[in-house]
Amino acid sequence: MSSSTAHATLRYTTLRLGVFLGCLLLVAVLAYAGVLPEGIGRSNPLWILLLGMVLSAPLSYVLLRRQRDAMSEQLAGGVDRAQAKLSANRSMEDDAA
Repeated sequence: MSSSTAHATLRYTTLRLGVFLGCLLLVAVLAYAGVLPEGIGRSNPLWILLLGMVLSAPLSYVLLRRQRDAMSEQLAGGVDRAQAKLSANRSMEDDAA
């Protein structure tokens, strides 16, 4: 495993959380300033959370493409190793029987 993919899942998750928190903060500030509606009745926190999630999803998709690809490579390597180990175990069982 190369050094660029060693911690790819952790890196992607941390950056994804950062994008979400940035969007959440932006939406909260805009709602507090009156630029965005604050919600209906007592739904303010839920409304702000929902808007933050809706804004962060496409931004993360575009901005974190390289990190997502590295994470995919890391996960695919782990699956390949697990399949090879399972195949080796099956062949050892077939030889013993």
